[in-house]
Formats: sequence, C-alpha cells, structure tokens
Amino acid sequence: MNQRYDFREIEKKWRAEWEKNPINKEDDVKPKFYCLDMFPYPSGTGLHVGHWRGYVLSDVVSRYKVLQGYQVLHPMGWDAFGLPAENFAIKNNIHPSIATANNIANVKRQLHEISAIYDWDREVDTTDPNYYKWTQWIFVQMFKHGLAYEKEMPLNWCPSCKCVLANEEATNGTCERCGATVTKKNLRQWMLKITAYADRLLEDLKTLDWSEKVKKMQSDWIGKSYGAEVDFKVVGSDEKITVYTTRPDTLHGCTFMVLAPEYKDIPALTTPECKEAVEKYCFEASTKSSVDRMTNKEKTGVFTGSYCVNPVNGKEIPVWVADYVLADYGTGAVMCVPAHDERDFEFAKKFNLPIVQVILPEGEEEKELTEAYTGDGVIINSGDWNGMKAFEAKEKVPHIMEEKGLGKKTVNYKLRDWVFSRQRYWGEPIPIVHCEHCGAVAVPEDQLPVLLPQVESYKPTDTGESPLAHIDEWVNTTCPKCGGPAKRETNTMPQWAG
Repeated sequence: MNQRYDFREIEKKWRAEWEKNPINKEDDVKPKFYCLDMFPYPSGTGLHVGHWRGYVLSDVVSRYKVLQGYQVLHPMGWDAFGLPAENFAIKNNIHPSIATANNIANVKRQLHEISAIYDWDREVDTTDPNYYKWTQWIFVQMFKHGLAYEKEMPLNWCPSCKCVLANEEATNGTCERCGATVTKKNLRQWMLKITAYADRLLEDLKTLDWSEKVKKMQSDWIGKSYGAEVDFKVVGSDEKITVYTTRPDTLHGCTFMVLAPEYKDIPALTTPECKEAVEKYCFEASTKSSVDRMTNKEKTGVFTGSYCVNPVNGKEIPVWVADYVLADYGTGAVMCVPAHDERDFEFAKKFNLPIVQVILPEGEEEKELTEAYTGDGVIINSGDWNGMKAFEAKEKVPHIMEEKGLGKKTVNYKLRDWVFSRQRYWGEPIPIVHCEHCGAVAVPEDQLPVLLPQVESYKPTDTGESPLAHIDEWVNTTCPKCGGPAKRETNTMPQWAG
C-alpha cells in the first residue's frame, strides 16, 4: 500500500473503458429515472470547482440509481444564449458564436475528464436553430393566446452593458455583470402575462409537498390582496390620479398623495417652480434598486406643486414624489394615511404633513399619535362610517364606494408580468413582424425558426435598440397576413428563454 494512487493513468484507463462500454446502457425493460442538472452558461473559458460541487451530487444520484437497476436519463447541455455569454464575447473581443463554441468545447472536455455519466447523445445547445425553433414556437402560441404582449415601461438599464436587466441582475443599484450604476429607462418590451396564472399558482401551492415556510414565501411573492381603486381629481385640471388601496376604510385619514418616481404623469403634475427639484429627485431614484428603495429607513421625497381632492371629504391634499413607492405595484400612486401606516407616518413627520387618526382602539380615547396605529378598532373622524369596526369596514367600504361611484372593488397581486425581451444581439429572435396595417403578427409556424443573422457588429447600441435593428436586409420583410411591407421584431429573448 506504499504505492501512490496514480489518478491520471487509472482514471484515463477507466474513462476509455466506460466510453466503450457505458454503464448506463439503454434498456426499455428497466424502470426509468430522470435526473436533470442546471445547464451551465458557456460564459467563461471553463468550469471551476463550484460547478462540480453541484454536478457531483446529481452524478452520485444517477450512479446510485443505475446500481439499483434503473435506466437513467441524465442529459447535459448549454444555456448558451443571453447576457453572460455575450458579455464574455464583448470583453474578449470575440464574436459570440465563436466564443460560445470554444467555451462549450472546453467545458465538455472537462465534464468528460470528471467521468460524469451524462447522455451525450441527448446534448442540448440553446443556440442550435433546431432547438430554438421550439422556443419560438412556444412564444407564438403564447402570443396567439394573448399571453405575450408589448408594453412601454421603466426598466433597469445598464449604461455599460447597454441592456435591460432583471431585478435579480441589478443588485444594490449596480449591474451584476460589469458593476456599473444601473438607472431606469422607458423602453418598449415584450411581456409574458404570468399574472393570468396568479390564482392557479396560489391554489396549486396546497398540493405541493413543500415546507410551510417555503410555501408561505411563494404565497407572499404572488401577494394577492383585495381592495379598491379610487380616483382623486387633480385640482385645476380634468385629470385624475387612480390609486389602489387595501384599506379604503381609512380614506378619511388620507392627507397626502405619493407617486412613484417613474409615474408617467409626473411632468404634467409638476408646477414650473418645482420642476428642477422633481427632475433631480426622479433621476437620483432611477439609480437605486427596488430593494434598496423599499428597505431604506430614511424617507425622502419632493413636492410636485400640485394638489388632488380626497373624494370622500372634498379636502385638497398635496401630491408628492417618493422613492418608497414603486411604479409596478398597484397604479404607482399611493394614498397616504400616516396615522395608520408606518412608512406614511415617518414621511409625514419628516415633511410636517397632517396626521388624522381614523381608527381608535376600542375603549381608548383619541390622543396624539407617537407612531402609526395598525391594529383593529372603531372608525372615527370619518362621517357616516363612524362607529364601524375597522376590519368590518375594510370589507364593506369597497361596496359602499362602488355604489356611490367613488371607486370600484378590485384584486391586486405583487406578482408582475415577466419582461421577456432584451435589446441585444445574442439571443433567440422573437418571431413577430410589425405591419403598418395589421400591427404585430406572428411568424407562421411553418416558417420557424427565424434564424439569428450572422453579423460583424454585435455590440449593443447607445440608443437602446438591438444591433439587429440596423440590418436592413434582415429587418425588412413582408407581412404574413396581408403581404404588405413589414419589419421584423429586433428585440431578442432573454437567456431564460432557452
């Protein structure tokens, strides 16, 4: 036993043997077992030990099931489209198709050397047109069923990578790929309507054999709430601001309005003397992540100079902008009831705004509040609603307001539709053409895949458009519906598509 284990020679010998005589032979008689790894991004020159730390677990399970007599399906592939692979190519000044192919070859060599029992005859490459044909086919089906649609919205924008980032890619206000400060930019995007499945997702949580803690996290993430939409008329204008609230019973205590910095009508609502301060504040807010804005204890804001009318009592209330309000929840406008909301209370105290208590704990007398009261109690200072129990009023008031034409009952979710496009070259082309007469039209299924064209200039543009927008011979096409001139969609799918 004094002889050292010569792993280089011994493992090389057995690798060759296993490649000639695989231990995981196809056998239709054996019971089946499917083991799936997360496919690696070929966004680096090779794997590191952290990759194998994950892959060793699935390989051990696969080998164990083989020893138990199972026919194991254990495929491997490459999540090769998208931002990580393209950024690697740009950094190294190599075309994405070449860089990706080189990286795949090296990673595949490494996986062979660690002798994992992958089914290489079932290898998947998301950049293969025979594969992304079906990614595009799925998109077409979603478009036909109204689940894929276009919308202009404020998104995380990396000025260095020159592309839209998901919230998960913009941590602490910086791009996770390059470290640049992320801002917000209004861009036309393709969206997937995952909110259409919010109720089903909630219901199906009951059937999952998961821990209650994880299921609650999922439920909170979907965030279903019941409430009302209420219109506040803007003073001196025919315009109105619509808010969504889960506590319409506290409307008489609403003493000011706060808008998200991305709220679309802020320019129209801002008076000339407040314009400079509002624009400065909105830009500074655009450099912060949603998480930072929601968790920052120090409340900041700026007055627009405008007022709106509380519809239940006719009082004029000031309209502010504050970054603790997010544009993608509710309507992007919040009616503020500082007596009964902690964030609103802190904001009102800082900017010396009125605090009107409208819920009184039973058995207590009204007194000046030192903090927001968020419990149950009796409605006070609220006209006809006085004397109602607060949480009973929460259910009744939406019906009362709907009857009086002051609002309408509604359901809201924290879950947002999925931004499913990127202004980049290296991704699956979205199979849509735009026609002046027919609008957005899906590419017929028998014309799929829409091939990603080979280009020399693949780097992102300063305009926010995909580099594909400048390839006239590819962009200009005919409408599948009317036969007239049309243009191809130039945004590509995100890496998650493949």
